[in-house]
Amino acid sequence: MREVFQQELAEVQERLVEIAALVEISIQNATAAFNDSNISLAEKVIAEDDKIDRASLALDELAINILARQQPVARDLRIVVSALRISASLERMGDLSEHIAQLARYRFPDKVVPKSLRGTFQELGQLDVAIAKKLTELLKTENLVLADEIRNDDDRIDELHVGVFDAVLGETWRGAAVDTVDATLASRYHERFADHAVTIAKNIQYLATGEYVGSAV
Repeated sequence: MREVFQQELAEVQERLVEIAALVEISIQNATAAFNDSNISLAEKVIAEDDKIDRASLALDELAINILARQQPVARDLRIVVSALRISASLERMGDLSEHIAQLARYRFPDKVVPKSLRGTFQELGQLDVAIAKKLTELLKTENLVLADEIRNDDDRIDELHVGVFDAVLGETWRGAAVDTVDATLASRYHERFADHAVTIAKNIQYLATGEYVGSAV
């Protein structure tokens, strides 16, 4: 029975990595669709979000089943509890990727944001993709150096997010109302994507050390 239990715990961790990899692909495609006005990539992200949702739900069911049958303690309990928290954040990250792709679809064939902000959103997208890659590796390895890097990337995203709001509220802003709404929504989606990654990083820290430092979300 103990061997079966350990196999189940290993499966939980493997599934988390698989979901993170799906999220990584999703944000890569979403940011490319957003920045390049690529309707085919936007549609791909939207269509495949259900795959992330179903994988997350299946993982939750597995984790709950383990809790009910095995009554894990100590690190084993932390693995299962962390998996439930991480699964929820990954599912939400997939949703945020979908929202970014939806903006690209709504504005096609036009770009989503005015030219003056495109460089900012390119950097936001690059940072979110980098965070997603680090998150997948963090879930594989529990290397807490990656958790620190994710938090540092999130700090930069927060700076860019504030910069977008400063721009659209500034006296020199010449964008139409729809440009203002699109820019603020898109910036918020990028910022929240990174926040969920930070929350996952904190959960991994909890798993590795037994100390939980709170949530960014």
